[in-house]
Amino acid sequence: MADAQALDEVVGFTSDLIRIDTTNRGGGDCRERPAAEYAAERLAGAGLEPVLLERTPGRTNVVARIEGTDPSADALLVHGHLDVVPAQAEDWSVHPFSGEVRDGVVWGRGAVDMKNMDAMILAVVRSWARQGVRPRRDVVIAFTADEEASAEDGSGFLADQHAGLFEGCTEGVSESGAYTFHDGAGREIYPIAAGERGTAWLKLTARGRAGHGSKVNRENAVTRLAAAITRIGSHEWPVRLTPTVRAALTELAAVYGVEADLRDVDALLDKLGPAGHLVEATLRNSANPTMLEAGYKINVIPGEAVAHVDGRYLPGGEEEFRATLDRLTGPDVDWEFEHREVALQAPVDSPSFAAMRAAVKEFAPEGHVVPFCMGGGTDAKQFSRLGITGYGFSPLKLPEGFDYNALFHGVDERVPVEALHFGVRVLDRFLRTA
Repeated sequence: MADAQALDEVVGFTSDLIRIDTTNRGGGDCRERPAAEYAAERLAGAGLEPVLLERTPGRTNVVARIEGTDPSADALLVHGHLDVVPAQAEDWSVHPFSGEVRDGVVWGRGAVDMKNMDAMILAVVRSWARQGVRPRRDVVIAFTADEEASAEDGSGFLADQHAGLFEGCTEGVSESGAYTFHDGAGREIYPIAAGERGTAWLKLTARGRAGHGSKVNRENAVTRLAAAITRIGSHEWPVRLTPTVRAALTELAAVYGVEADLRDVDALLDKLGPAGHLVEATLRNSANPTMLEAGYKINVIPGEAVAHVDGRYLPGGEEEFRATLDRLTGPDVDWEFEHREVALQAPVDSPSFAAMRAAVKEFAPEGHVVPFCMGGGTDAKQFSRLGITGYGFSPLKLPEGFDYNALFHGVDERVPVEALHFGVRVLDRFLRTA
């Protein structure tokens, strides 16, 4: 088991990493190197030999390998990103880069996304070094840049240019899973991610005939774009149940003692109450208009209008997504991918999933561990290019009323100290036995 020093270190590491401002504003505006050097120093202090890798100066990644006791076993990747989304200090109760520890809670941007997990990894590895522990299988540690944007300077760069560092890795674990979801009726649910919807960020372009705003214009680009956006925004996507979501619904139904009638999923969600939110966003593809750009003067009809859409598609759903967008945009609007990443699916009957379930149950025996599919995406998408199956496993035991998902990219992001201690214990247990 992780030693007492690891429980102290995870809090200090989380706080220190938050104080290192690694805000990723997109377009290359980020510098992860100070955080990468911090992590590398602590890995080196555990007797490892971390390497620092950059595609772009300042956009630094860290990779290290721990040799396991069974050379015939497949290696496991454990990864976390170092960058964070922007935060406006005036909106927060504490400064978002203070890393303040107050009333048993660590505050700041990255406290749950995901410098907490980075700190857990460092604390566990250093605890192993002090105790002389080696895992059964090789464990590759990776701290990445640029996850909050394109990942081109982070996991994409590592997968494309440094695949050899991940030799033998068949599975990986990272963010967004094994946290406490309180259903409001006394149950604690721990969802472990075994899939991700694909990312489809789209640019829509409508072209028409430019002209004076006072004239009749049947080829108005703004009108054409608005009609397409309205169709997209109001479209009802059909239910498509992936194996992971089927498993999630089946296991949740068992928790609540209701029939898992997958022929009427909406009715089943009603019976699951708040727990239905864990799967609601992954029953269907989705496309949400988010940005509009058109015109330069009120009395001038522009010849072009542009919109941006955040699209997500289920594993196996990309072909349907494309065909639907073709139909909804119509003949007068073109669309293209501005950023596209694959959908992922991981088996929920694997030995690794069973080991994750067992690790959570050891320290939260009252909890119900279930699989789920993530609505968004992680670095697991890029590492999948290397044949690595990804799971979301960043364990935290959270008190009731602590809305984990609302704090992702939200104001007053924070994590309880006790949640970090739980995370270290569970992660240590899993990595030793996986």
